[in-house]
Amino acid sequence: MKPLLEVVVHRVDDVAGAVEGGADRLSLDAGGRSPDVPTASAVLRAAAAVEVPVRVVLRLDDTFTTTGADLVRLTGLAHEYLALGAEGLVLGFLDTDLEIDVETTLALVDSVPGVPWTFHRAIDATLDPARSWRRLVGLPGLTAVASAGSPQGLAQGYDDLLALAGRDPDVARLLLPTGGLSAEQVPWLVRAGVGQLQVGAQVRPGGAANAYVDAALVRSWRLLLDHPPMTRSS
Repeated sequence: MKPLLEVVVHRVDDVAGAVEGGADRLSLDAGGRSPDVPTASAVLRAAAAVEVPVRVVLRLDDTFTTTGADLVRLTGLAHEYLALGAEGLVLGFLDTDLEIDVETTLALVDSVPGVPWTFHRAIDATLDPARSWRRLVGLPGLTAVASAGSPQGLAQGYDDLLALAGRDPDVARLLLPTGGLSAEQVPWLVRAGVGQLQVGAQVRPGGAANAYVDAALVRSWRLLLDHPPMTRSS
């Protein structure tokens, strides 16, 4: 099967360009955090009209930890987004030791049984990514793990991430490469068994966060995934 192309959107005006360009799924956030309900509602209505699924980010601040009160608020947001038509959610928590907080993550996941979800780039902030992956594989409903292999992005983490995917089919199946993905990296990731990729700034003119998603730029990634260039063995 051809790899799934996920496009990050921030507002309803991004939807048309993403869909016209050939996005298979959208990921909605507001500067890396949860969008307000009116924004989510508008995006979800627009995406539903063209039958493109949307996953919405659950995150209240720039940290990856959460309090009990935060978890209650995030759970409420999850139910609101799903009621508005979200296909899935993007979430994930770390504890104070920078390990995957499985208990807190599952507390939220268990409140929305049967809903597919993505573990976001919190995994790149953990001290032992290989151990973190082992903790994630097999969690109920998990279908993607967004990662660049490093907090500094794929420019730093690509080689390690590619090697990890190449030797572990479970990682390849779940991996959603993000964080500065380049066209040159795509064929090697696909060859390693990666079946989904995410783009954001790459499909906005000049990479500007306030620029709308451009259909032509999305289409260039769609074509790359549909017809990846041949790679030579190393």
